Amino acid sequence: MNPGIDAGSVHIRVQGDGAKVIAAQVLSQRPQLARTLKGRQADDAAALVPLVFALCGRAQGAAARLAVTAARGQESSPRLAPDIVREVMREHLWRWLLDLPVLFGMLPLRDRFSTAVRAVDAGGGEAVQGLLAAPEIIRLIESIEALEQPPLGAAALLHIDSAQTSLADWPQLSEVLCRTPTWRGQAAETGAYARRTGDPAPVSGAFAARWLARLAELETWAAGAQNIGAGGTASAMPVAPGVGRALVETARGLLMHEVVLEGDRVADYRIVAPTEWNFHPQGPLSGWLIGRPCSDEADLRGFAAQAVAALDPCVRWDLTLESALQPH
Repeated sequence: MNPGIDAGSVHIRVQGDGAKVIAAQVLSQRPQLARTLKGRQADDAAALVPLVFALCGRAQGAAARLAVTAARGQESSPRLAPDIVREVMREHLWRWLLDLPVLFGMLPLRDRFSTAVRAVDAGGGEAVQGLLAAPEIIRLIESIEALEQPPLGAAALLHIDSAQTSLADWPQLSEVLCRTPTWRGQAAETGAYARRTGDPAPVSGAFAARWLARLAELETWAAGAQNIGAGGTASAMPVAPGVGRALVETARGLLMHEVVLEGDRVADYRIVAPTEWNFHPQGPLSGWLIGRPCSDEADLRGFAAQAVAALDPCVRWDLTLESALQPH
């Protein structure tokens, strides 16, 4: 990642009345790249974008290249991009084998992770299938399902087929949309959980449903049954002369890039990232926190860590607990 650009963060501020949380505010702060990219040659700008983002670099790079190509007039129909698909699977494996065990006080499954990543890179679906059936994974599934968590609820789940169809919802990507995106007038969640909206819901817990959606996407890939629309899908469309938009389904959800060219130099650049969707001020996180006991701050922070992990930001996060009587 470029050391000169802060990748951003998610700030969570909750207010308690001494017994429970009565208000919660979620703010995602991410770098706006327009000033960094303006004036650069289009191809140079596209090459810089993946260097800025530590996670999902292949998806970010592909979105930048596709957006530039679309600005030059070339449409890209939706397709599963193999390198992005592999990146999505590696990210899912990282969450399941390295991050999730730690949430339950276990050691990360580093050897399993290394083996699985090699299998993904080699296209070894059978090896990944075997790993996903291992006792350690079964124990993690049981731990997730037994976890105290909010009910599944009825979240608005973002589903956009392609860059072309996105034009009906967003004729252009504005600065406001990049900071606090909405879909058809409301906040919406993106990611594996949203991509699998047609699946039956075998669990009632909100956290479990999101973790199991990632696992299901891994299982589908390992079985060779992925379809367009799954993680790794990419498309692009000219918006207007000199304006191109690209959509990529990353591990964390829908990523949108839009570039405006003057000649072959960048005049403007907009990115709507999955973290802005999933950590929207009106997204699910604040609802999960309101009403939680807060007399034990360590317990509240533990619950918040599980909630944040279920939504999976691509940046650091922090939580501030304030008294409702405290001036601010």
